[in-house]
Amino acid sequence: MSRLGNIGNGLYRGEVSYDFVGNQKRWYAISGLILLITVAALVFHPLQLGIEFKGGAEFQVNGTSSCSVADARAAASDVTGTEVIAQRIGSGGSASVRVQTKELATQELRVEVQEAIAKACGVQADDVSSSQVSGSWGADISKKALRGLIVFLVLVALYMAAAFREWKMSVAALVALAHDLVITAGVYALVGFEVTPATVVGILTILGYSLYDTVVVFDKVRENTAGIQGGSRYTYSGAANLAVNQTLVRSINTSVIALLPVAGILFVGVGILGAGAMKDIALALFVGIAAGTYSSIFIATPLLADLKEREPGMRALAKRVAARNAAVSKGAPAARGGATSGAAAPARSGGATALLVDPDGEVEPVVTDAEAPVAEPTAPSDGAARVRRPASAGQRSQPRRNGPNRPGKRR
Repeated sequence: MSRLGNIGNGLYRGEVSYDFVGNQKRWYAISGLILLITVAALVFHPLQLGIEFKGGAEFQVNGTSSCSVADARAAASDVTGTEVIAQRIGSGGSASVRVQTKELATQELRVEVQEAIAKACGVQADDVSSSQVSGSWGADISKKALRGLIVFLVLVALYMAAAFREWKMSVAALVALAHDLVITAGVYALVGFEVTPATVVGILTILGYSLYDTVVVFDKVRENTAGIQGGSRYTYSGAANLAVNQTLVRSINTSVIALLPVAGILFVGVGILGAGAMKDIALALFVGIAAGTYSSIFIATPLLADLKEREPGMRALAKRVAARNAAVSKGAPAARGGATSGAAAPARSGGATALLVDPDGEVEPVVTDAEAPVAEPTAPSDGAARVRRPASAGQRSQPRRNGPNRPGKRR
């Protein structure tokens, strides 16, 4: 733990640094490959919408472990003449079988399916519960959910642009958010989980989580880049990369703490409880939290830096930083040669102005010996050649006195 704390302190102070922003092409390529796989999954294996969205009838045989899923599916399919979905929920004596069909036109047909399932499972018809959702209701709910998502994204974009006073942060955050949503939807398509209202709840939760993690990193980026164009020490990308390193340990700790209980719910739900709302929401949360942590570090901040570096002011800053780094590298040997107080000795360049590196790393021009005032020889009475040194700073030049007489008076 102490070692992890030391790493975190080193990252925050800049003593240890990982170049996340500088390797953005690598992260873009990895994300592109993941997105390609998930989009292909959505195209060739579309999402399985639950009856709450597409409409249909649901029958559930409660408290029986002897009922065969295949028998229940065959019984319902024989009555409806269409393909049905059947699965077991839970295990042991509390297990139940759930059968989903298309929307049934009449009450009589629903009763007939209910009796057929009861007969196949060896229970009374009253032990089979049934419910039905119309397709129009599901379509209306889907439209409202999509409309709400669009309004949410617009409000988030406006808020971030106003809070950070930078619309490019809104763009980067929304791109990272879309990245997380597509990956989550693609994983759902790959594993074949059914999209239920619990899934929608999980997706809405990861929207907030992904934005929260991104906003924390962006807030540190704003702090590090305040007034950056007036200096020459960091480029925008360098300051943004420092912000990612400073928040890296916090992002990892938050994600691990959030993923552990979600992983417990997911694997317990799949292995013990079977299908259900807990499993659906846990899968969305698990994938979304992992993708949100990744995107806030490897996608959102590098993309923001790319957008900012296109500005003329940031291009000029990058040139100044490059020139400063080149000047420091030239003055480095002199600094190593004889500096004992943290400042580099001025390089002698035949009359050119050398560079002085202060303890903070700033470069300041200093005057070399070639530009210093030239010493003038004098001829004192004792015949010894002496050198008249220039007056030091802060000392006033005094006229020569003739014995005890004050200057300006003659005897």
